[in-house]
Amino acid sequence: MVANRLAILTLAVLAGCGGDRGASMAADSLSRDLQRLPVDSSATLSDQAGATPMPEAVASKPAPKPAPKPKPKPAPKPAVPATRTLAAGTSLSTSMDREISSRTDKPGGTVTGTVASDVKDAAGHVVIPAGSKVTLTITQIHESENKGDKTGKLTLTPTAVEIQGRSYALEGSAEALDRTLRDRKTNAGDVAKVGVGTAAGAIVGRVIGGNTKGAVIGGIIGGAVGTQRAIETQDRDVVVPASSKVEITLTGPFTR
Repeated sequence: MVANRLAILTLAVLAGCGGDRGASMAADSLSRDLQRLPVDSSATLSDQAGATPMPEAVASKPAPKPAPKPKPKPAPKPAVPATRTLAAGTSLSTSMDREISSRTDKPGGTVTGTVASDVKDAAGHVVIPAGSKVTLTITQIHESENKGDKTGKLTLTPTAVEIQGRSYALEGSAEALDRTLRDRKTNAGDVAKVGVGTAAGAIVGRVIGGNTKGAVIGGIIGGAVGTQRAIETQDRDVVVPASSKVEITLTGPFTR
């Protein structure tokens, strides 16, 4: 190897220059060098001060928790219009909260009815829910004055509807489907009619008969005529019973 060759060459030079003593010293030095362990000259020398020690163990970290899955968003609700409108001509079925009678009620009074079922617009949205209260004004009411009058007089005009505690104006007409006539008992007016008939009969009797007997007969005949007249003209009250049906028809659009 290169190192050995250099050593031999050095020995030869020293031997030629310094004699035996120098040769002996060189030989001893060379012998000691040759006894050393061989060095691998092909090994790559490291220019670092020292190798970086490897860590004995890396501390184990807990595995990260999986991110929570996003909750599915609920399906959007269909848009509800800000206002809801019923067209003119829409019908509302209601029931009367109390009885209406021409004997006790007067024009200008008010009654209420309860909406029987939901009233919806053309798109199917509930505009007036069942249970809402409709206020009706009695604009005309009068008893039947003779047997020929089959209905008496009663006109109801709806004016407002209360929905969930809020009142809304309402335009419409109403028809009482269960209106009836109820006979009154004989009253002072009927007695007066009978009395007039009796007096008229007595006067006619005197004129015809010319004597007391004729007046009595005339009085009897006149009394009979007056009684019949009283029966024919006996008042009968127009009555709408409680819980009876009243149909309301809108005469203009209703918006809430």
